[in-house]
Amino acid sequence: MPSDQEDQNSLDLQQYSLIFKRRWLVIATVAGSVFGLSALTAFRQKPIYEAEGKLLFNKTDRVSSLTSPSASVGELSGVTQLSSPLDTEAEVIRSNPIVEKTITNLKLTDKKGVPLEIDEFLKKLKVKSMKGTDILSIYYNSTDPKEAAAVVNSLMTYYLENNVSVNQTQATAAKRFLTKQLPEVEGRVIRAEAGLRRFKEENKVVALDQEATTGVERLTALSDQITQAQSNLVDAETRSQLLQRQLKLNSQQAVDMGNLSQSKAVQQVLTEYQQAENELAVAQTRYTNEHPQIANLMAKAAALRKQLEVRVGENVGKQPVSQQNLQMGELKQSLTAQLVQSDVERSALANRVTVLKNAYALSQKRLSILPLLQQKQQQLERQLQVARTTYEELLKRSQEVEVVVNQNVGNARVVSGALVPNKANSNIILYLALGGFLGILLGVGIALMLEAMDQSLKTLEQAQQLFGYPLLGTIPHFGQKAKAGKESLVELPVRDNPHSLASSAFEMLQTNLDFSISDKPLKIIAVVSSTPGEGRSFVAANLAVAKAHMGRRVLLVDADMRHSCQEKIWKLSNPIGLSNVLVGQAEFPLTTQEVLVNLDVLTVGTIPPNPAALLNSQRMVSLIQEAAKNYDCVIIDTPALSLFGDALMLSKVADGILLVVRPGVLDTTVAKNTKTMLEQSRSHVLGMVVNGVTGVSGYSYYSSKEYYQNNGNENKVSKENYQKV
Repeated sequence: MPSDQEDQNSLDLQQYSLIFKRRWLVIATVAGSVFGLSALTAFRQKPIYEAEGKLLFNKTDRVSSLTSPSASVGELSGVTQLSSPLDTEAEVIRSNPIVEKTITNLKLTDKKGVPLEIDEFLKKLKVKSMKGTDILSIYYNSTDPKEAAAVVNSLMTYYLENNVSVNQTQATAAKRFLTKQLPEVEGRVIRAEAGLRRFKEENKVVALDQEATTGVERLTALSDQITQAQSNLVDAETRSQLLQRQLKLNSQQAVDMGNLSQSKAVQQVLTEYQQAENELAVAQTRYTNEHPQIANLMAKAAALRKQLEVRVGENVGKQPVSQQNLQMGELKQSLTAQLVQSDVERSALANRVTVLKNAYALSQKRLSILPLLQQKQQQLERQLQVARTTYEELLKRSQEVEVVVNQNVGNARVVSGALVPNKANSNIILYLALGGFLGILLGVGIALMLEAMDQSLKTLEQAQQLFGYPLLGTIPHFGQKAKAGKESLVELPVRDNPHSLASSAFEMLQTNLDFSISDKPLKIIAVVSSTPGEGRSFVAANLAVAKAHMGRRVLLVDADMRHSCQEKIWKLSNPIGLSNVLVGQAEFPLTTQEVLVNLDVLTVGTIPPNPAALLNSQRMVSLIQEAAKNYDCVIIDTPALSLFGDALMLSKVADGILLVVRPGVLDTTVAKNTKTMLEQSRSHVLGMVVNGVTGVSGYSYYSSKEYYQNNGNENKVSKENYQKV
């Protein structure tokens, strides 16, 4: 990983280095211009004198906290924790009233004699605090040393006057404010006390905390009593139910039976009735029912029964009572008494439970509102406390302000007046250094901006990365200039200068082409470029010469019917060419022209109105097939892909396409479109040749002449014959 990072950093540095090499003129021009302007400005500046004065600040301002009970008396402090009191006072010194008063009294003017503007004055003024102290330093720059000192001293004088005036104004305003506020605050205290008293009276509040404690204890006791009473009630109900089942009487019946058993009138009639019944029973054993004695006894028994019912009704009402319940034994009477007593006890316990529950609910309700009452009481007490505190504080401030109103002091004093400076500040070196730095920075920035705006391919690596095709050759950029009678040196270096770098590059290109296809021989090559100006015709012509030098019969076909270049390169003037053959006006073997040994050229001929129709015709296919039979290699020079589709048509009859790319000429967008067109047409791209390369790190070419000279030690390689590609 570290190695990869180092390689990446190295590549970035190389890219920036190439950018600076390409844009060195822009960088030098901008840097020189900025540096020159800085130097001119520096030397034209008049000497600047700087005067200095110092103010010491003390915590003697007894006005700023008069109306603020939370602040400490006499403390010079900021509004927030981030603010600085000294910085605040510095801005006061720079304020418009003090500055304007200084300008007016000293009659300060600019170069034109016009009264100095406040903004211009502030540019010359500097106020800063000395770290770790309570001192503000005031600086003023001027071409006149006396004026600089006078300005600083005037500023300090006017600031001190303003400070005292502000203190007096604040003290007077504070006195008026306190005089007005004291009665209002006293009224708030009285109202708060009355409100608290009414609250306690309305809610019967004495001590809520103690009441809450007592209430909780009372609830606990009531809860225990309710539990005990409910337990006793359950016991009483159980006993009552058992007695009722044993006696087969309910509680009311038991009471009634008890009353009947204790009634003498009922018992007397009952006794007589029972006696009559007994006599009747005895008589019936002796006599028949028709006997007078039986009739008398039955009448007597009936009369006694009726009288008994009347006596029972007088005691228990109309409720029917069996005869066996009218007389009870001692045990039954005891049980009946227990039933009545148990029922009475149950009723009493039920009432007790109800009373206890009601008392518990009332206590609980009182306890539930205690928090609200406590909150309200605390709120009223807090209001009362605030009102009292505010009143006491205002009363205290009122007494203090009486003292401050009669004082004439500020919170600052001069510790060092401004002296007339006798030495000017020289900024020439600063101007020059700043100008040089900004010039270089601006130059580099403009260079990088121009580089970012430039969308053309700039390096061989970018071309490889963008297209992704095999690199078959790189043609170096050679800077020979055409001389009179030697224009062809620029266009045909392989023919005219076989020992040149370009000749070696084309020899390497044609060798790589021979190895590009292994399964069949490569005979028909279409030389294609994305845009005009990339040297497509130049590459096609010199590649044909290189193959001819290898002893192969080569035909160079100029199929660029839009803008033919081969006629100019070979200086041919025959108007009959490819277009004439395709329309049947000429024969192919008779139309070609021999320009070198083993090299024939088929020019464009007459420019047709519709070149695409001719190039996409069957005649074109037949012509190329015939040429492939007669020649070892056929090289087709095609139009640019970005302008016309002729090259894609011709690629169908070729064994492969050789793509010519020239950095600095080809735009990135056009290159991407070319890549897309080639992929969509499924053209067989053999590879690409990069033309006009000016620099490839790590590679160097020597001409064959230099190679032989080096081997023979005849001469050293000169710098002019060595070029990095």
